[in-house]
Amino acid sequence: MVTETEESRILFDEFLKINNSCIMVPVLLKDILPNSSLHEYVRKYQVFRFVFEKDKILPLKYHAPRPEHCITFYVRDAQKFSYFDSQTITTYPKCVINGMYNIPINRYGGYDFWAIKVVLQPTALYCLTGIPSQELVNTFINAEELWGEEIRLVCEQLNSIEALNEMLKIIEAFLENLVKKISKPSHPIDKVSQFILFREGCISLDWLAGQSCLSLRQFIRKFEERVGVSAKMFSRIIRFDRAFRMKNNHPGLDWLYIAL
Repeated sequence: MVTETEESRILFDEFLKINNSCIMVPVLLKDILPNSSLHEYVRKYQVFRFVFEKDKILPLKYHAPRPEHCITFYVRDAQKFSYFDSQTITTYPKCVINGMYNIPINRYGGYDFWAIKVVLQPTALYCLTGIPSQELVNTFINAEELWGEEIRLVCEQLNSIEALNEMLKIIEAFLENLVKKISKPSHPIDKVSQFILFREGCISLDWLAGQSCLSLRQFIRKFEERVGVSAKMFSRIIRFDRAFRMKNNHPGLDWLYIAL
């Protein structure tokens, strides 16, 4: 099932206003739902493609914190980034495993920027890799360091084809194989983190701990291990992300109204 979200349309319209003089068609901007066999681990795929004229200055993209872990494939030109308070620009590898970010970063795309981002469920990265998620906060891993030749082959296949449907088949086959070798079993925290992600309003930590069948101390430790940040920080990032996107959706609203 393929759906182009309202958020994508808004961001695309905003992007065109700024960069219409240098962007070339075709452009691809879609959210795609995974196969049912992967719903437990994958929220959605986000596909981005922007092709720019070679003689133009490429735009900078400000990337605000989002409540997500991702595995991102850069299918064509390399993607670069810098931390918001740093002048150092780093080039991403072909496939990146991103932890949770609670700080903004700047991103610099190539002339043929084509990315397929696997947006994971809040605790899926921990289950798939076994790496405590707090070790990945505000940073990334080259996927080849973890999955070696297997992911290298996937990246080579993606780079050699043009059809998006074929690319997604390759990615899903890799993910399904990864799930078969899953490193960590499921835990009540997995469901609780999804509940926080999609629920409006504040939630008591004591209540969440009770739903997880854990003491408060155990809940705090387990949540940070599987999600990367505390439940309070996770909720703050979710609220900020909703406010940020509300402003994109309704540019005429002032920030005080949105904050309230």
